[in-house]
Amino acid sequence: MNHAATFAALHYQATPLLLPNAWDHASAAALAQAGFPAVATTSMGVAASAGFRDSAGDTRAATLAVARALGGGSFLLSIDAEDGYSDDPEQVAAFARELADAGAIGMNLEDGRSDGTLTDPERHAAKIAAVKEAVPEFFVNARTDTVWLDLRTDETIARLTRYRDAGADGVFVPGLADASRISVIVEAVDAPLNLLYSPAGPGLAELADLGVRRVSLGSLLYRVALGAALDAAEAIRQGRTVGQGMPSYADVQALADEGPAS
Repeated sequence: MNHAATFAALHYQATPLLLPNAWDHASAAALAQAGFPAVATTSMGVAASAGFRDSAGDTRAATLAVARALGGGSFLLSIDAEDGYSDDPEQVAAFARELADAGAIGMNLEDGRSDGTLTDPERHAAKIAAVKEAVPEFFVNARTDTVWLDLRTDETIARLTRYRDAGADGVFVPGLADASRISVIVEAVDAPLNLLYSPAGPGLAELADLGVRRVSLGSLLYRVALGAALDAAEAIRQGRTVGQGMPSYADVQALADEGPAS
């Protein structure tokens, strides 16, 4: 089984695929070393690390650089590519080809726009179709931001169905946490449903019972890491001890030795 097929199969297990999101080589390698077979990137983490705002369309180069740094590692790699960094389906497809050449096996492609609106569903579907034509084996996870924009469930279903018909391999609805709405979408859309984990939302076991097939951590790990750094700096300023449980210098150095996928 090739890497793309292996990744796709992870969406049809008895339990949902828990997909952690990294922002650089060390974070991705550490997650892989911890036993996660697949790792995604977080567009927010990549953007913030480069000094940009998330979902503003400024991180095409940074995203490709991260893909090239992480691709071909000992883990399956999916890239959060915002809206594909273009309204032109052919340019989005060309970017997907670059990601695949870098070693990624899939991408998130969102219909949310930086101005708080949604891309026309036919335009977004055309992007998905163009990517699948250019890189048929690429796992396209089609994301809609309808819930974050407080639109109705029927709008969410209509968009996800259109994206699935265009060739999307999975669908993603960040912000969706209501059990009854989750069940309706799982029943209505013939594609693995990806949700964004929230500490205040349903746990993995409940999401599995509802039929969710993939759970992403989004920017959560990046924000936790940033918070831990701030906490450590403050503790040192106050004369308290820090460092228990953190990787050693040698441990982090060893992450650079993560070999290519086999």
